[in-house]
Amino acid sequence: MSTKIKRKFKKLISYSGVFFFILAAFMLWWQLKDYSLYDIFNAIFSIPMINLVAACIACFAGYLTLSLYDLLSLRYVGGHVSWWKWMLAGILGFAISNNAGHAVVSGGAIRYRLYTRWRINAADIVKMLTFSGFTFFLGCSAILIIGYFLVPSALLDQSVGASVGLNTLFIFCAASVLAYFATTIFFYKKSIKIGNIKFQIPSTKMALFQMLLGAADSILAGLVLYFCLLPFVQIPFGTYIGLFVIAQTTGVFSQVPGGIGVFESIFLLALPENIDKADIFGALLAYRIIYYLLPLIGAGGLFLIYENWLRTRMKRWLTEAKEKLPQIPTKIKNIKNLKTKKK
Repeated sequence: MSTKIKRKFKKLISYSGVFFFILAAFMLWWQLKDYSLYDIFNAIFSIPMINLVAACIACFAGYLTLSLYDLLSLRYVGGHVSWWKWMLAGILGFAISNNAGHAVVSGGAIRYRLYTRWRINAADIVKMLTFSGFTFFLGCSAILIIGYFLVPSALLDQSVGASVGLNTLFIFCAASVLAYFATTIFFYKKSIKIGNIKFQIPSTKMALFQMLLGAADSILAGLVLYFCLLPFVQIPFGTYIGLFVIAQTTGVFSQVPGGIGVFESIFLLALPENIDKADIFGALLAYRIIYYLLPLIGAGGLFLIYENWLRTRMKRWLTEAKEKLPQIPTKIKNIKNLKTKKK
């Protein structure tokens, strides 16, 4: 592929985010055109406090789980840092990438800043990001495979398109998971070279941990929205979580920051027509605030505290160094005099 074609392809990918955002915005407007802002805000404030507290707890547990992506990827590259460091990098990286989109660029940039400071080299950081991407994909695939068997057949019979789409998605996810695990069994301890970086094939045990971690992350994220939706719609969790993962994954691949608009559109289209769309959209907004906005504020605050502490410590080191520098020639002279006396 020539350099010119590569540039055009990159531009197409970047512009696709704008296209999907406009399309999603139109779909949202079409779904909500019969409702007022008052209806939507009324839906948010009608969510019981106990549900909001449960959603916040699920969000907190979800981000702790997300930080384990970094622990597992560090194990994969053989890196070691203190527990609070990988936890800070994981929570902050995902808080930023969840809101900004382009997870590799946005989340990767903050991880590069932190991990290079903690003496993890750039090649290993690229490996960590790639490994985390596979962890997310394996988790989503596992949930979609299970969700396929939990979706009521009557629901698929209503739409040929939905039936074909879900069957295709199931086959793709099942084939991908089987191929990944087959690779870990037959090519374990071998490596794949991409550019100048060698990616080691992980063990089957590590691949299993990846799938379980990715699934736990998606389930906890899904619980945040589920608690917000419960006052308005009763839906079996098994059916719901499959729909959530499809909407979440579509939002990620759309390149729209945070999947905003795309995620909501899929939910509004998938749920039955007789449900009040304003209530659902209000629950989706509450989910956005709890799962996206609050962690970004919290993790951003922790990062500023860390940066300020690091800056203060660097200033103290520089001050101590400046105080000790004039004393060095005198100390060297004293050492020379002692050596002369001994002779």
